[in-house]
Amino acid sequence: MAKILVYLETANGKIKKTSLELLSACQGHESHALLIGDGLKDAAESLKKYSVSSIHFVQNSALKNYNSSYFFAAALGVVSKVNPDVLLGSSSLGTKDFFPRLAAKLDAGFLNDCTTISIQGNSVKVKRPLYSGKCLAEAQFTENSKIKIVLMRPNQLPVPTEQASSPQLFEESFVPPTTGVRVKEVSQGASSKPDLTEAAIIVSGGRGMRDAEGFKILDGLAEELGATLGASRAIVDAGWVPHSMQVGQTGKTVAPNLYIACGISGAIQHLAGMSSSRVIVAINKDPEAPIFKKATYGIVGDVFDVVPKLKEEFKKILAH
Repeated sequence: MAKILVYLETANGKIKKTSLELLSACQGHESHALLIGDGLKDAAESLKKYSVSSIHFVQNSALKNYNSSYFFAAALGVVSKVNPDVLLGSSSLGTKDFFPRLAAKLDAGFLNDCTTISIQGNSVKVKRPLYSGKCLAEAQFTENSKIKIVLMRPNQLPVPTEQASSPQLFEESFVPPTTGVRVKEVSQGASSKPDLTEAAIIVSGGRGMRDAEGFKILDGLAEELGATLGASRAIVDAGWVPHSMQVGQTGKTVAPNLYIACGISGAIQHLAGMSSSRVIVAINKDPEAPIFKKATYGIVGDVFDVVPKLKEEFKKILAH
């Protein structure tokens, strides 16, 4: 049985679904939870619905917004206290920033962007995409790795069933370290939809949407499905949509339950960012478009004919 410390990210005082799913990898092991932020008491209490041995939360007004040095220091303190065999987190912009610092400080093994994980005793095996998703590599930590650090790609594991437990709650002390970096303000978009990396459904558009006005046809479909809008690099570079919507090797890596690619040819750089999606629906008028090789379902047709019809069909289905 391994001792696992799971870092659970929060947003607006609640634990992210992509973090809760990490608890599935801990079943059958001794698991401990780590939360970092501000105003975390309710979030920590909510973890009592799951099978964890202890909950460590580090809360401080200085941790309200992400700061690499602060989060690194907060995590290091808890890791040193718990002394886990495995440190587990969800692959996000924040964890990809400060987890490598933890690995360097702890002289630990580190694997990022993993899609599967198997923990048997102290043995940890994972699979992760390589070469823009062209192949999957199986990796295993060496036996002399004192702490094995793994970041999982979001939406790869199910959220475990609730199982009431009586974990110990520890509010850990925190003194902000001296650093030259200060976060003065965080500016967020107006959208109420989940971030691309956490979305269950994504409707994404490419050059086949013709222009910025044409791209707006996807708004209705996304609204009907409660989906988050994504985009290929070509239309981001063209200035149709902001970079925060870009899916791909130089954008965001996503793995939703449903990915609808509209007018996207399927360049390898784009496929690298969405090929882990559970169901891929591709709409393109070119029957030879590379996207069809990755698609679960393909529709050969003009997106401006297909998308409105899809919207109406989904509207009928969801009305029942």
